[in-house]
Amino acid sequence: MDIPEKSRKIVVAVTGASGAVYGQKLLQRLREFPLPPSEVAVVFTCKAEEIMLYETGSGYSPSGTERQWDNNDFNAPFASGSSSYDTMIICPASMGMVGRIAHGISDDLISRAADVMLKERRRLILVPRETPYNLIHIINMKLLTEAGAIVCPATPSFYSRPQTIDDLVMTVIDRVLSLAGFNIDTFRWNEQGFTGE
Repeated sequence: MDIPEKSRKIVVAVTGASGAVYGQKLLQRLREFPLPPSEVAVVFTCKAEEIMLYETGSGYSPSGTERQWDNNDFNAPFASGSSSYDTMIICPASMGMVGRIAHGISDDLISRAADVMLKERRRLILVPRETPYNLIHIINMKLLTEAGAIVCPATPSFYSRPQTIDDLVMTVIDRVLSLAGFNIDTFRWNEQGFTGE
């Protein structure tokens, strides 16, 4: 899927899982792109904004090319396969949301939009923030992977030697954005002369 970054339309969904900072930093990173997507549709579950405020001390307000949609608004364009949105990122993704999408239960805008991404063979990236996984979680993630989604757990990496919590969080966000097809300047293993010493 080779679409110019400035022409891209993407959906960012934030669920009520712990780890709201991942969703917050994802949106921030998209805003910082020299050529941000032409539209970023943002959807929160009913608890997600509350958790973001609790965990990070700040809430959400749309900025730049973002437009917020209510999670019960099925009139959103990306609820239909005829829309031109090419990628959806659910970050963080609660295991309840993962389970509903895995079993085709489209009872809100996020799960419906995810279903659209799968049926249209577009990018769907889920960023679960849960540990440990039980067998139901693993089966649901297997089903989604087999259906074409990418499951990218919020598991930070350490080989870039992150110095702060933000640095650690960004190791996940940069990986997610790379999976979403964005050309980003980030640490890549053994491409900066890293020796591990």
